[in-house]
Amino acid sequence: MKRSLPPKAERHRHFGTVDPIIGTKPTDKEKMPDLQNKPDDFYFPIQQVGISEVKYPVMIESELAPTTQTTTATFALTTSLDQNFKGINMSRLTEQLHLFFQSHLLTDQTLREFTAILAREMKQRAANVRVTFPWFFTKTSPAMEKEGMAHADVTYDVTFDEDKGYTSIITLTGAVTTLCPCSKEISEYSAHNQRSFVTMTVTVDDAYEADWKTVLLEAAESNASSILFPVLKRPDEKAVTERAYENPRFVEDLVRLVAADLYEHEAIRSFEVQCRNEESIHQHDAIAKLSYTK
Repeated sequence: MKRSLPPKAERHRHFGTVDPIIGTKPTDKEKMPDLQNKPDDFYFPIQQVGISEVKYPVMIESELAPTTQTTTATFALTTSLDQNFKGINMSRLTEQLHLFFQSHLLTDQTLREFTAILAREMKQRAANVRVTFPWFFTKTSPAMEKEGMAHADVTYDVTFDEDKGYTSIITLTGAVTTLCPCSKEISEYSAHNQRSFVTMTVTVDDAYEADWKTVLLEAAESNASSILFPVLKRPDEKAVTERAYENPRFVEDLVRLVAADLYEHEAIRSFEVQCRNEESIHQHDAIAKLSYTK
């Protein structure tokens, strides 16, 4: 038999809901005190203050298809804080994020513009925007030419400073295949291989415009034993396996070869290359890291 329940308002009261009080504090924004905006000497300046883990949909461009795509980005938005300011109005950060990316694509160049806007709106000398997002691109299998969608993780880290100008740091992590040279050398039958994750972080010349996503992906994939593909038929699998066998790479080899490509790029000022191999015959991973400043 169906039970008869009390009305919803009564149920809420049963679980603790009470009537709102008649307050005495102002409800008009203009009459509310702004504690963060009172000037005084607060002892120290702060280099970065703001918000993080802000998820927001953005449009990005790509030299690889799809050339325009929507993705979900995770932002950290911060500004400097002069010692004469108690704090910042953090709601302005998400307000400006929404206003700006309603009408702008997310690129390294537009992020510089947005970072300067944040500093100006918050009445501070510097601001930083760090944004991470998955970037998708079409991959075609080597033999049967079957298309599928691959992805890499991208981070833009852009700083604006009234005195120093802009700094752009870009990171990409892409997955590739490496085949063990030692295994190939000592084994009668083939060689073991593994999935490898290459992470490249570069500081770039602000005056040079490029699709850095594509530049970094090419550096990782072109130096690996083989590229990973989302769709492989048997002729494709044969091609990938044989290509890896023809291009064996230790983890040390891969970071050095990727570094050589980044070293030769005229617009890259400094870089760090990391590689992590998920070893197929061990329970541990193999890692290597290399950094260089020109």
